[in-house]
Amino acid sequence: MAAGSERGRSEPKQAGAHRSSSEPTPPGGTVEQAKDASLRLLAVRARSRAELAQRLAAKGFTPEVTEAALDRLAEIDLINDAAFAEEWVHARHTFSGKGKQALARELRRKGVAPSEAALALDAITSDDEESRAVELVRRKLRSMPANLDRDKAIRRLVGMLARRGYNQSTAYQVVKAELASHGTASDIEDLPDSID
Repeated sequence: MAAGSERGRSEPKQAGAHRSSSEPTPPGGTVEQAKDASLRLLAVRARSRAELAQRLAAKGFTPEVTEAALDRLAEIDLINDAAFAEEWVHARHTFSGKGKQALARELRRKGVAPSEAALALDAITSDDEESRAVELVRRKLRSMPANLDRDKAIRRLVGMLARRGYNQSTAYQVVKAELASHGTASDIEDLPDSID
């Protein structure tokens, strides 16, 4: 790895194309350097404003430089937490099978404002969530031993959905319905109405 690329990863770049060689780079970097670093991060994947601020701080940029750079990128809509939240929720629900509770936690960790997170999460209806939970349970049922105790199967399936962020009520209803459609009549009658 070249020495210049190693330097760029650990600290703000020294004098660059935007500054003459006679002007030293101020401690904490420049706004242009912070913008360039942000653009490189955004080229990998979409990020929230808070994520970018954390990454820039880790690279040694001052809070003032970071805020100025992020404000400029927000002005041209390269940073938009509402759009980021919508994209994140759609992708994580569709491709990873995450439920609303898990998605809300993820957005909170990424620094997305509660109001913007709520708008994105509202795009997932209860029917969408139930449908995705059914897909996950059916997939898991195919890999579970056929002779597994019914109570263990229920605990495993409900637990799997809970870890993915589905509320207990939805998880249990979906598991109960799927086990009923795959079980015998006596198994269905023995299923309790809820988990205590």
